[in-house]
Amino acid sequence: MIGAVPQHLVDDAVMRALAEDLGLAGDLTSQAALPAESRATAEIVAREAGVVAGLALAAAAFRLIGPGVSFSPALADGDGVLPGGVVARVEGPARLVMSAERVALNFLNRLSGIATLTRRYVDAVEGTGARICDTRKTTPGLRAFEKYAVRCGGGTNHRYALDDAILIKDNHIAVAGGVAAAYAMAVRNAGHLVAIEIEVGSLAELEEALTAGARIVLLDNMENDTLRQAVAITRGRARLEASGGVKLDRVRSIAETGVDFISTSQITMAAPPLDLGLDVVIQ
Repeated sequence: MIGAVPQHLVDDAVMRALAEDLGLAGDLTSQAALPAESRATAEIVAREAGVVAGLALAAAAFRLIGPGVSFSPALADGDGVLPGGVVARVEGPARLVMSAERVALNFLNRLSGIATLTRRYVDAVEGTGARICDTRKTTPGLRAFEKYAVRCGGGTNHRYALDDAILIKDNHIAVAGGVAAAYAMAVRNAGHLVAIEIEVGSLAELEEALTAGARIVLLDNMENDTLRQAVAITRGRARLEASGGVKLDRVRSIAETGVDFISTSQITMAAPPLDLGLDVVIQ
């Protein structure tokens, strides 16, 4: 399993989603239209090609909706799926299956969409040595899952939150009085296990950061020629991350400049959902 999200986070997110969807009265449609004793067998099927992510959340939706529902994945997170491919099978009391359907699919559609777009970015830079990274631009409350989906697509996670690494950005630099001043203060105040990255917007700022001892530098919104110059100036003294305006049609050319990492919010904020649906199997 690809660095699975802890189960308590999965169950908490799914319980909140079920509560949102069921409201105070539950699934009125299923209660009114389906006999209490009816059962359903169904398959989650791909309508288009992509990469699967979020099976644990879908499984939790059917498990937490009530007793007697079984969920059997046919694939694993990170697997590719073709149109018509079966992702999972569900069987149990029909009312419960229908009541959990939308919550399960919402998670699967969203996370599989992220994994699918991430895989496209990763495939686009294959052979260059550059790694595709996400950012903190995620859906509030879903960051752990969306970053997990990035990993399912072959991407790499940037910092999770403000408290797990230091990233000195342009506004910090402005307040601190410059690149060197901001970096020196961070070094003095950071714990010995805390990584420090600093953002620069020009080659002059890059030189200043390297002189200050920076080991990880974010090159913000630079053209490819400038990125190539930055790689030449750095000469391996620091790892370089390109960020800003990274679209799929440009990512290969960015990777070919020689940077180590390419971070983009596109893979989480702009990923379209993967079209997966639940089809009842008539027996």
